Amino acid sequence: MAKPDIHVSIAILIHQSKVLVGWRKAEQHQGNKYEFPGGKVDAEETPLKACRREVLEEVGIDLEHYFNFDFIRHEYEDIVVNLHFFLAYVHADHLAHIKQPWSWYRREELQDLNFPKANKNIVKRLNLLKKIKISEDLSQLNTLQDHQYFYWRPAQDEIYSALLAGYSPNLLSRVIVNIDIWNTLSELQQKMMKIVQLKHHQVMQLKQADLQLGITYIASCHDRDSLDNAQRMGCSAAFLSPILATDSHPDVQGMGWSVFSKLAEQSDLAIFALGGLKSTDLATAIQHYAYGIAGIRHM
Repeated sequence: MAKPDIHVSIAILIHQSKVLVGWRKAEQHQGNKYEFPGGKVDAEETPLKACRREVLEEVGIDLEHYFNFDFIRHEYEDIVVNLHFFLAYVHADHLAHIKQPWSWYRREELQDLNFPKANKNIVKRLNLLKKIKISEDLSQLNTLQDHQYFYWRPAQDEIYSALLAGYSPNLLSRVIVNIDIWNTLSELQQKMMKIVQLKHHQVMQLKQADLQLGITYIASCHDRDSLDNAQRMGCSAAFLSPILATDSHPDVQGMGWSVFSKLAEQSDLAIFALGGLKSTDLATAIQHYAYGIAGIRHM
């Protein structure tokens, strides 16, 4: 006998890089576990319409802007679920209207919560690492530490797919490249590399329709306008720079921690502080509302 095959819409709701999580009752399918808001797609609904309805009914807020985040098909022993994930940012004005017992959790806290198995990859995707090493030297990928991503900025006109071919899937899963490079890679390499960078001019020029499902986009931003545009187009994270003066750009004055703190606090993106920082600056960055840090020489 064929298993029931249903479609479910799920909302990843984010406020200041925290994620809204609830609890499934014991009598529900996959009960006594944590959950994101969502529910079954009715016959007359699109997944997006169902997501908006479920958030209004369960959470108590009506959000207009949702971004396609991911799609997962998962087979349990008793049922097959087609999960349509949507991302939305929650403005401070909505916070007072959120029903109990929904609660906000930091991204790194999600991995310690017992979610249904179908959500495993989503939890992993949301739990970004805290440090990003930047280099044009791909061989440094071999020395990458467990808590780091590697943002590869190679010279132009390289055969990027060939240079990456010798590296294991485990290492490639922690490589970040610009969208122009990512578009040249093989389909297999693209599936392994789940974080794609957008340069500042790309953040200001590209649209939501240019971003692909299942990819985490990290935008290079220098001011409020670029941060706001990155959020409007559906990016999940951002480099915010420069914080301090750097050896590579000694003539460029950094914004300093005070300005950075004001910009980062007002953004719902996961903000990585960049510019003149050392690995030991992570705690300072977090105190100023950063999610993590990135750097070239001292990471």
